[in-house]
Amino acid sequence: MPIEVLISAPEAVAAEYIPHLERAFETEELEIALIRDPEAAGGAEYVIWHPEGPVTDYAGFPKLRAVLSLWAGVERALGNPTLTAPLCRMVDPSLTQGMIEYVTGHVLRYHLGMDAHILGQDGVWRNEVVPPLARDRRVGILGLGALGGDVALALGDLGFQVEGWSRRPREESRIPAHSGEEGLEALLARTEILISLLPGTAATENLLNRRTLAMLPRGAFLINPGRGGVVNDQALIDALDEGQLAHATLDVFRVEPLPPEHPFWRHPRITVTPHVGAETRADTASETIALNIRRDQDGEALLYRVDRAQGY
Repeated sequence: MPIEVLISAPEAVAAEYIPHLERAFETEELEIALIRDPEAAGGAEYVIWHPEGPVTDYAGFPKLRAVLSLWAGVERALGNPTLTAPLCRMVDPSLTQGMIEYVTGHVLRYHLGMDAHILGQDGVWRNEVVPPLARDRRVGILGLGALGGDVALALGDLGFQVEGWSRRPREESRIPAHSGEEGLEALLARTEILISLLPGTAATENLLNRRTLAMLPRGAFLINPGRGGVVNDQALIDALDEGQLAHATLDVFRVEPLPPEHPFWRHPRITVTPHVGAETRADTASETIALNIRRDQDGEALLYRVDRAQGY
């Protein structure tokens, strides 16, 4: 008998994913009945979840074995009291590669001082400032999970002095890693370009505030493609106005789309990008979904299962 799988996603998203999912299920040798109508999916064993999909009440799925997210972030699912089945976040090779490319681009922009030349096409020959080589530039990464760890390694391979920080100690790797309050202070004190790839949890809310931003060397840069709530909006604006920070690139926000009246849009030292740092790609994400279902059916542990106590 086929395994019932419900895809709970907006119509356009579901239509994009279905052919890729069908190919991935075939590759994993899974006999799947892929269902789009929640009313016809009472026997579903798995729900493929998109935060804007139609399913909000999971009580009607008594056979549910797991909810498999199409997004890396699962904050909007964690608060659902009817979702008691295991919840798995999306870890997608294409998403990771997209984040590496986004972060690398903006790090190089700040490292090379590109804005002075791109924006200064006014006949002035500006060659008085020669950027250091990557080996002399200190980059700090907050969050060393699936995304942060790979971003750190990629920047290290380019020669940057990369250090990382996570809330909990990490196993040894090529990238020096800190943890805890003292570790955060030590990292910030020597970081010229700071990248936040932290998840959005109660413990990370407003982690970058007036006190912690002041720990950075004066004139540092911030890149945040992680979660908007990690940065205190007003503290960031103040740090930019006072010259403590030179510029910030922000890809994630507390409210999305970012409202037109928000001061970030008009601030001369803020670059707003519309949450494009890392998109889930249907082809490779479908492979992750199919692999996880196959593992669960074979009695193996689900990959990327969310620890509800930690929030990610």
